[in-house]
Amino acid sequence: MKSAAIIVFLLVICAGTNLASTYTTKYDNIDLDEILSNERIYVKYYNCLLNKSRCTPDGKELKENLPDALQTACDKCSEKQKQGSEKVLRFILEHRPQDYLALEEMYDPQKVYRHKYEKDAKERGLKFPD
Repeated sequence: MKSAAIIVFLLVICAGTNLASTYTTKYDNIDLDEILSNERIYVKYYNCLLNKSRCTPDGKELKENLPDALQTACDKCSEKQKQGSEKVLRFILEHRPQDYLALEEMYDPQKVYRHKYEKDAKERGLKFPD
């Protein structure tokens, strides 16, 4: 999916090495609803990405792949990962917009990717916080 959903999706799903032709799918069966509805688990992933706490192994892989996924519009993502990314992004934009802004500041301070994916995001009904 070519939208900023990549940022948030990668909080919980995307893993593998930057050299691989696709990201690993071993985390594709993660229960996103459980993560999004459980404050403790959600905050653990969020803090991992912001370098505020230690990362789980999947969180570490996620953090390593985030820059590549942003740059390539998640070209290495599976279809399931792309669908999950939109689900997570919708949740964060609707319920935790300040978290989105903090992640954006960390991974896209110049807002290059926001502008790159803005049209696609609008078509999907996603509105980014100011």
